[in-house]
Amino acid sequence: MTVDPVTVAHPLTPNVLRSLQASIEDYWRRDDQHGGEALRPAVIGQLRYVTGIMRDTADPNYRRSLHGIAAELARLTGWTYFDARQFNTAQSYFTEALRFAREIGDRPFIANVLACLSLQATYQEKAQDAITLARAAQDNAHLDGGTPRLLSMLSMREAFGHASAHDQEATHRAIATAHNHFERIATTDDDPVWVQYFDHTKLTVDTGIALGQLGDATAAEPLIAEALRAEPKTNLRGRAFHSFWLARTQLQRQELELACTTATAALDLAAAVESPRVVAHLQEFRQLLKPYRGHTQAEELVDRITGSAR
Repeated sequence: MTVDPVTVAHPLTPNVLRSLQASIEDYWRRDDQHGGEALRPAVIGQLRYVTGIMRDTADPNYRRSLHGIAAELARLTGWTYFDARQFNTAQSYFTEALRFAREIGDRPFIANVLACLSLQATYQEKAQDAITLARAAQDNAHLDGGTPRLLSMLSMREAFGHASAHDQEATHRAIATAHNHFERIATTDDDPVWVQYFDHTKLTVDTGIALGQLGDATAAEPLIAEALRAEPKTNLRGRAFHSFWLARTQLQRQELELACTTATAALDLAAAVESPRVVAHLQEFRQLLKPYRGHTQAEELVDRITGSAR
């Protein structure tokens, strides 16, 4: 998707660049807390503002910084559409982010966007596309000496693809690679800001989710539960998403009442964020409860989930 620039009258300074970067970091925090629906108009407006500055700026140093900022704003916009399950529009913005990153040869960020596309392909049940995109992301990261944290995150995205394809061996291999990379993280690593979210808690919950996708609920449940205990309380969407996965593994283990209690917590969290992706997961859980008709707690939860979608 080509973004139409806006006319910019103010001169570009390092302070403007710092302000733009700080805004992006704030957008990501608010997206984690509340979802991206209300943020999207502001992010798109800022993206148009930055492309307008790019058009009027000849300084090569400024242009490189602006391309990086535009790439991140386009990725963030794509992410908000992905979270809204508007996958075609999301892909258009992810493609725009790739174009900005390629123009300045930012291979780690190219890898980051390819990882987003890989995750989206997993949601679209295109497992082979997800695997191919994750591997392409790893190739780009390796070409630029990607940090262990980045390579760990990318390996987990590949694991999601293999899990979606129900390939046990390949999933476990990708998970092991992710953990091996993570063990090599050092405080001296020059991690990009955008990958610093991928900490031990995130590695743990992603491992649990991948194992849950494979149907290995016994291994998945304690990992997801551990991550939920450690996850920031402010990350409402993440906690809702991970609570769904915990409930799903509990249901796989025939822990019906516990699963319903966990899913109820996920539903409460989902009510506080704008995330159609989380809502879709809860609708999926409602379907999983069909065999338990007649169980009071399950039927009450089904009614609540049904009512929340209206």
